[in-house]
Amino acid sequence: MKVLVTGGAGYIGSVLTEKLLKNGFSVVVYDNLSTGSLDNLSEGVEFFHGDILDRQKLREIFLRHKFEAVFHLASCSIVSESVENPLKYYRNNLVGGINLLEAMMESGVEKIIFSSSAAVYGEPQMLPIDENHPTNPINAYGKAKLAFEKVLEDFQKAYGLKFVSLRYFNAAGASELHGENHHPETHLIPLVLQVALGKRESIEVFGGDYPTRDGTCVRDYIHVLDLVEAHVKALDSLCTRRKSEVYNLGCGGEGFTVLEVINTASKVTGKEIKTVFRPRRVGDPAVLIASSKKIENDLKWCPKFQSLEEIIESSWRWMKKRDENFSFSSYSA
Repeated sequence: MKVLVTGGAGYIGSVLTEKLLKNGFSVVVYDNLSTGSLDNLSEGVEFFHGDILDRQKLREIFLRHKFEAVFHLASCSIVSESVENPLKYYRNNLVGGINLLEAMMESGVEKIIFSSSAAVYGEPQMLPIDENHPTNPINAYGKAKLAFEKVLEDFQKAYGLKFVSLRYFNAAGASELHGENHHPETHLIPLVLQVALGKRESIEVFGGDYPTRDGTCVRDYIHVLDLVEAHVKALDSLCTRRKSEVYNLGCGGEGFTVLEVINTASKVTGKEIKTVFRPRRVGDPAVLIASSKKIENDLKWCPKFQSLEEIIESSWRWMKKRDENFSFSSYSA
């Protein structure tokens, strides 16, 4: 089966293409390289440099290849930036997505797996968060993701499109070949490991007085290998059940606090992780934990890497190999 992966030169996209190739798929990657890298491309992937805002180039790609499905991961994804520059997020994440759907329709491609986000829920009203939780996003990133989900629903009713929308919580970890290499980096685990590598003096912790077991925020981390496995199962379901669905993707359980992440990283690396406490950031919920029962029941998906130590160990191995390719910035996730 030939598939298109938009954003396939990014973190999750590169691990997904690695998985798809191992499973015998023919993979074409379309990426503007704004946050991705050519270094992230697996051998055997056909690559096209382009933007989803470029309608003509999208049409050309679909005319050149007979795709059977699309994995749509191309997205601007820094929450704080979406508050400062919402135009960029609505243009890229919503308008660009519609351009992609239009190219799919013109070429008769009816199946899409969409990389959505837990940001569609906004402030949690109940825990764990399941798919029936109210959607009330509080930033342009989450609002654009939710708006595109609504577009998918309307295209299904009007044009017969079949989709699976996967609402990620916190992707983390690495495969043997690919890991997190954002520019700038905004995610907690790689930033903590940068301290262990001696590339950063300390890690900032925003708030130590939350009503949690150690006063720091609790988050749900899912290993990127489990995440991409869910993408493959989602496509299988569209090919067999032909039923559109929305699923959460998290590891569940009680989640992990910021300090638990830092302490586990120190244990894994054998390095001291200097921590600096800062005031709380506006809009940071104390706890964000997913319920992934729906996808577990429907698609028989279950995360294999539920240990925080396993997740961090995989990132640490990969980061040490790719140390020279990392850029460093302040933690803002």
